[in-house]
Amino acid sequence: MEKLIQITSGRGPLECQWVVAKVLKTFLEEAKQNTIEYEIIHRENGDENLTLKSVTLLLKGEEVNLFLKNWLGSVCWIGKSTFRKLHKRSNWFIGIFELENIKMIDFNEKDIRFQSARSQGSGGQNVNKVNTAVRATHILSKETVFVQDSRSQLENKKLSVIRLKEKVMAVYIQQLERKLKDTWSLQMQVERGNPVRTFSGTDFKKNDEDRTFKKQRNALKNELKNYKNDLN
Repeated sequence: MEKLIQITSGRGPLECQWVVAKVLKTFLEEAKQNTIEYEIIHRENGDENLTLKSVTLLLKGEEVNLFLKNWLGSVCWIGKSTFRKLHKRSNWFIGIFELENIKMIDFNEKDIRFQSARSQGSGGQNVNKVNTAVRATHILSKETVFVQDSRSQLENKKLSVIRLKEKVMAVYIQQLERKLKDTWSLQMQVERGNPVRTFSGTDFKKNDEDRTFKKQRNALKNELKNYKNDLN
């Protein structure tokens, strides 16, 4: 099962961008612990180092739905701003939402058209005479990249696939974000007063209410174990 998830600060201030970066780290740690595979599809850097405005993830796993029950909605961090020492606000909210009814692009190398070309710029006679550069075009989206990093055409071809995928996915996510720009703010207004997770402290370790998927799963295992003992 696959799910497309966005963690976003929305129109929130710099403090919320910091919370997004911290939540992302915790989110991925828990996903890994619970055998949920993930791929970062797109990220929008924040206004300062170590901050993020938003990040879009593709999650894969049999228990993705159960895992996300403890994350989807608003997440609150309680703490004083490290960016504005005198700011009185102490509750900072971000949103984690599923991008529903959206079909992911099926990026496949068979949909790429490769063309060899002569490298451009300085580099001597070899650059001008040997077709080592590669132009790769994604036929479905029409996106194109030109790669001439290596003197090996094979290496340039490999690099072109990686860069073309990044470019296609970035354009795709930007289109999604434009569509969801107003939707997320409405969701945040509804969810803001009832966060699914609450963190506090600059180390981001303390969770005011432990609703983790791991704890729920262990409780379920113990319940089943007791049930089997009763049957015996």
